[in-house]
Amino acid sequence: MKQEFTKKPISGYLGLLMVLIFLCGSVAGFVFNVIWLGVVLLILFIITTIGFKVVNPNSSLVMVLFGAYKGTIKENGFFWVNPFYVTRHISLRARNFDSEPIKVNDKVGNPIKIGFVLVWRVLDTFKAVFDVDDYQHFVLVQSDAALRKLAGLYPYDNFEDHEAVIALRSGGEEINEELEREIRERLQIAGIEVIEARINYIAYAEEIANAMLRRQQASAVVSARFKIVEGAVSMVEMALEQLSSKKIVDLDEEKKAAMVSNLMVVLCADKDVTPVVNAGTLHS
Repeated sequence: MKQEFTKKPISGYLGLLMVLIFLCGSVAGFVFNVIWLGVVLLILFIITTIGFKVVNPNSSLVMVLFGAYKGTIKENGFFWVNPFYVTRHISLRARNFDSEPIKVNDKVGNPIKIGFVLVWRVLDTFKAVFDVDDYQHFVLVQSDAALRKLAGLYPYDNFEDHEAVIALRSGGEEINEELEREIRERLQIAGIEVIEARINYIAYAEEIANAMLRRQQASAVVSARFKIVEGAVSMVEMALEQLSSKKIVDLDEEKKAAMVSNLMVVLCADKDVTPVVNAGTLHS
């Protein structure tokens, strides 16, 4: 299998000198009535002018002669190459691809919308030009396929798949590294270097977004209530211990139960409790 190799071209200024010599010789041939020499040098002048090429910084020039790969110029500047070379400019600059969110199913079958951003550049010009048909389209299609595969391997969150260690929404760097590795493996055939790939958008699809939002809200309420009850129990326990140790009031089991009930209502209620002042005895 052929690989990319760089080639040192002839300086364009040396080629320009050669062109001027052909032009002057052609003019001299016609002036001194040496028509055949003037015609030959004129043809050489026209042909050699085709060979001038300019390679900009972070760009390259792939050269092919009658179907045979003749090398790549990666040095920037003004050059002269064989006029019969078929050349193609390939940019070596880093490029951004910001995908539109696509609709896929996660591991548990929930429809989600997910998008990503990819930073890439051409590393091997031979593979980019000759191993795939259109390397830019290849990048888009294979990156999309890699994202769809990744989304099917993990759940959106851990609500339904409690055994999942990594979820798309909370996976962070681990998910991005997995996406980057998957895309890199797919684009190696095209000589593409993946600089960075990360998810920049993820959400439930519209048809289930409202239901999932209510579920998340309910889960948050349950978690908050659990913390409130846990704190209230600790406070009631501390209150009973303080009253008993300081002998402020002597409470039997029935009074303790009533006190616990009242304190739990006060501490766990989601609205302000209205106090009732007892002006009589404890049991009146």
